[in-house]
Amino acid sequence: MKILNKVEEIILVLALLAMTIIAFANIISRNFAQISLSFTEELTINLFVLLTFVGTAMGVRNYSHLGFTLLYDLGGKVLKRSMIAISTICGLVLFGVLFWYGIQTILFQMDMGQKTPALGWPTWVMTLSLPIGAILCIVRTLQVGWQEWQLKDPASTSKEGEQL
Repeated sequence: MKILNKVEEIILVLALLAMTIIAFANIISRNFAQISLSFTEELTINLFVLLTFVGTAMGVRNYSHLGFTLLYDLGGKVLKRSMIAISTICGLVLFGVLFWYGIQTILFQMDMGQKTPALGWPTWVMTLSLPIGAILCIVRTLQVGWQEWQLKDPASTSKEGEQL
């Protein structure tokens, strides 16, 4: 999983760096050369989608998402295990549906031969971030669910999922 951690981090850094450079170049070109780089909007939006999905996977990995734990904290081991199972299954269903519809969208875009308006790239290339991000989220949901399930006392976890 360390390799996957690095891949996620590299994707996040490169996407954010590219978005920053693109936005800065667009600002400079508009203010100094009175030229608007219209294609930058396409790239920035699609990089933002990629950033969102990979960031979601990283958030799942780091237990960074908001949660309401009152019932979990008050419950016994059976209730805690049930909640772990239910939340893992719900996450897998959500990300599975996103993956399925992402693949269906890509196949449709390939069949139709759709191109992006400004760059003229195949639209499916930009849509790849949806199934890729969904797969990362599925892997991380399974990882976190398994880590929580393995704890002797599911209530005694730190932010990183290590036993206290």
